[in-house]
Amino acid sequence: MIAEQLLAPVPGGTGRYTAELLRALAATAPPGWEVTGVVARRPDVRLDGVRVLPLPPRALIAAWQLGLPYWPGGDAVHAPTPLAPPRGRVSVTVHDTVPWTHPETLTPRGVTWHRTMIRRAARRARGLVVPTQAVADDLRRWVPVRAPVRVAGHGVAAALSSGVEVADLPKRYVLAVGTLEPRKGIEVLLDAMTELDVPLLLVGQPGWGGVEPRGAGVRVLGRVSDAELATVLRHASVLAAPSLAEGFGLPVLEAMAAGVPVVHSDAPALVEVAGGAGVCVPRGDAKALAAGLREVLSSAGRAGELIKAGLARAAEFSWERAAEAVWSIHQGPRL
Repeated sequence: MIAEQLLAPVPGGTGRYTAELLRALAATAPPGWEVTGVVARRPDVRLDGVRVLPLPPRALIAAWQLGLPYWPGGDAVHAPTPLAPPRGRVSVTVHDTVPWTHPETLTPRGVTWHRTMIRRAARRARGLVVPTQAVADDLRRWVPVRAPVRVAGHGVAAALSSGVEVADLPKRYVLAVGTLEPRKGIEVLLDAMTELDVPLLLVGQPGWGGVEPRGAGVRVLGRVSDAELATVLRHASVLAAPSLAEGFGLPVLEAMAAGVPVVHSDAPALVEVAGGAGVCVPRGDAKALAAGLREVLSSAGRAGELIKAGLARAAEFSWERAAEAVWSIHQGPRL
């Protein structure tokens, strides 16, 4: 499995996906199979149990983008992002269709790279894994898909079941989790918070796009450990997920599993993942977002209903099921 995203400067949700899927693949490996993570060569990085390729990151990315048949070894390869060998027994996870639907939320170079790599995977891969049916449907609108497509949602990391003390947490607060970039709808959330009298905590690293969290009561925690995230999640009054576009929306699932009510945008993938267990508001509408958050914050009964529904919804997902989708591609015949 290509594990490059674990070493990215901003791993984001795909970093979480890579780590958890790698663990789940190893835990569910069929008889006769072994699972190994593979990364590009870095002079200052050593990872136990991970195979290091002779090419450095930029060379590896360029080689595969140009279509050079450099194979990392093994009988099969799964790429948890579009960074994948151009040929061979390869499966690829396509997380979203943002390069087509919301190209303005990526860098121009990022748009070109993702479109090129996803198109090739859709033609040549042994199979594609997508996190929601929304992504599967949208992908077919934009790309000629020849590879079989399997829908497999994410899960909740076992590490989030315990926590550690986090200093100075407010008694009540709105929480948002994700990379601080335009696609995540942070600007809309900041506008919505001006109508509420509770603090906002933001968990996530700065991304591209110059998003600058501002306002009284706004606190940026940055990148936190799993144990710290578990604590911050459990003590939140409500999770806000105002993204303009998502492929899955892992914070929504993690919040529900932690017993936290969720207010999310009407991005199709978020609607699918929440399954009716959250409050849904229109994308880009700060007043509607403020009203949704106020609905939860002002009513213990409503919050309790959402918590109960969210716990039930979260129980339907697991990383083992995601791993089974990958194994089904490599063990079964190519469709």
